Amino acid sequence: MNKVSYFLVFFLVFSALSTAQKKKITLDGIWGGEFRTEGMDVLRSMKNGKQYTVLNFNRNPRSSTLDKYDYETLEKVETIVSSSESIPFFSSYEFSDDESKVILATEIEPIFRRSRLGIYYIYDIGSKSIKKISENKIQEPELSPDGTKVAYARDNNLYLMDLQSGKTQQMTSNGVYGSIINGITDWVYEEEFAFVKAFEWNGDGTKIAFIRFDETDVPQFSMDVYGTELYPFQYEFKYPKAGEENAKVSLHIYDVSSGQISNVDLGDAYYIPRIKWMNHPNYLSVQTINRHQNHLRLSEVNVKDNSVKVLLEERDEAYVDIHDNLTFLADDSFIWTSEKDGYNHLYLHNRDGGLMNQITQGPWEVTNYYGYDQANDKIYYQSVENGSINRDVYSVSSSGKNKKRLSTRDGANSAAFSADYSYFINTFSSAVSPTDYTLHKASNGKVVKKIKDNSVLDTKLEGYELSPKEFSTITINGNDLNMYMIKPVDFDPGKEYPLLMFQYSGPGSQQVANRWFGANDYWHQMLVSQGIIVACVDGRGTGLKGRDFKKSTYMNLVKYETEDQIAAAKKLSELPYIDEDRTGIWGWSFGGHMSTNALLKGNEVFEMAIAVAPVTSWRFYDTIYTERFMRTPQENPEGYDNESPFNYPELLKGDYLLVHGSGDDNVHVQNTMRMAEALIQADKQFEWAIYPDRNHGIYGGNTRKHLYRKMTNFVMEKLKDRPKKSEQLLKESIKG
Repeated sequence: MNKVSYFLVFFLVFSALSTAQKKKITLDGIWGGEFRTEGMDVLRSMKNGKQYTVLNFNRNPRSSTLDKYDYETLEKVETIVSSSESIPFFSSYEFSDDESKVILATEIEPIFRRSRLGIYYIYDIGSKSIKKISENKIQEPELSPDGTKVAYARDNNLYLMDLQSGKTQQMTSNGVYGSIINGITDWVYEEEFAFVKAFEWNGDGTKIAFIRFDETDVPQFSMDVYGTELYPFQYEFKYPKAGEENAKVSLHIYDVSSGQISNVDLGDAYYIPRIKWMNHPNYLSVQTINRHQNHLRLSEVNVKDNSVKVLLEERDEAYVDIHDNLTFLADDSFIWTSEKDGYNHLYLHNRDGGLMNQITQGPWEVTNYYGYDQANDKIYYQSVENGSINRDVYSVSSSGKNKKRLSTRDGANSAAFSADYSYFINTFSSAVSPTDYTLHKASNGKVVKKIKDNSVLDTKLEGYELSPKEFSTITINGNDLNMYMIKPVDFDPGKEYPLLMFQYSGPGSQQVANRWFGANDYWHQMLVSQGIIVACVDGRGTGLKGRDFKKSTYMNLVKYETEDQIAAAKKLSELPYIDEDRTGIWGWSFGGHMSTNALLKGNEVFEMAIAVAPVTSWRFYDTIYTERFMRTPQENPEGYDNESPFNYPELLKGDYLLVHGSGDDNVHVQNTMRMAEALIQADKQFEWAIYPDRNHGIYGGNTRKHLYRKMTNFVMEKLKDRPKKSEQLLKESIKG
């Protein structure tokens, strides 16, 4: 045997032994906290730009501290406040504008995805005194700019507390559950416009702008809650399904000194997705959009007389996205993002809304806007200029010149800037690197220091059998789609492997990204270690590849996305190492709809599918999301029904697992019940599971591990151990 052959044999044997010595990932490890990543909880820059605060938690004993750190040294300067007998364990905090006081949230009780009730305290940093805002649980307290008052919501009304006198006055009195809500969003605004607090102080604390929701005519939805008592009960809330009535919204201004409320006439505004005070305390910016969500207005309200002036308008043949990328400069000129040139970019407008210049441009997207350093004329933002699966941090002047990439590693980079834009903390991860945090100079991106990493997790992962994600593109239906594939460590190109595809596919989403994902990736690694190849393809309608690619699915949600997944599965099955008789697909929510449709409409391609909390008819989903992409069912009935899988249950040939939480306030269990009934009446066998009282995330206690064990068993039985079609036919012929 020559030396080369000997070395090759030695290498293969050594590799096999090394792999054999490594542990395999287990469900107990995933859901038992074995791979928990370290993070930096609730980091905020102090106004001086030299220091930042972090909320730190301790497990034993359970306690919390709000700590101040120095940017330059990263050393802790002081503990501002800690939980104690007088201040219970707090889970979030909010400073007053002058940073003299801080609101601490305790006894938090979630309502929906973002909303919550809690007991809140105000801690005075100078006097070290503590004051409870209310004996009742309240929502969204916010200190006035000078820290002398706090506004909050309770039972659909707004209240104002004077911290010096301790007196509280009721700002509104017409709030009624299921009818009128003042200053807090209704369910659909919270879910789809992504905010809860619908009131804002102006800059000098003399006015509070708020949105009122009249949901009297919104249809009511009810869910059975089983709990632990003898009798279950029904939880009822207003939920506008596609084509139904929305809450009527109106804008109001509360004058703090007089206690008077005035109304603002916004004309034909259907939705009010954003309000934001400008730098001048008498001017409020308001974003309004029509029901089709394809015509947005950014307007200015002069609160001296409540007159309204339109600053700019955005129109699109499909829809206009709502965002928070609006910054008013010292003279109330403003920076704004728009897709009007085909990609999401930054624009500078003058005080009256006129376009001054397009700041960024190119066939790539701005994905986050961090702010503007007016002293040095630098805009900081995140984009995918370095490839659509990566994120980088950049600076550029307001003229669009002197652009500089500030992050240096390929992967997912995001930034938290100091108030004076002298530093930023970069959060980085990639497909092979758990999250780490580093301090950088904002002027040039130079690394100053490491702050926190996950070296302990990195070391731990070295002892496990892990396979890399292989990123590539695949040409499907005329488009180059982003894809990743994970192969077993001992991959043999001469063998055939079952294929499990994972996807979400919702409008503007992205699953194929060079970042650390967490639990699903660990589960995929567990399956890969059992001899399954996992792949993910981002099809048409997903994000960060331009407006036209994202909006190509308009009026036909799930149609083209499903076609792309079926075509991708067919193409991957042509690879010599993929067993075309063992192809599966799974997804959650929108992805559950996708996996269901792929199994039915691609019944010659897919042998199995798992759908978790799936939409099965867009008629069952809410107005804002669904109508943005589909218009109303009255206008587009074919778009709603042609892709609804319970309209063609007879197409089911493969194995199907259907899962839902009975307490899902978002994608109602009605979707799964209608799908199940259709399959039953079509005499199609399937497996399903309903998790009692669990919401859209299906978690709590042992729930997640139970769900993933069920999915694991289904994948192993129906995909991994599935006999080839030729073997099945032989068995059936022998039985016959």
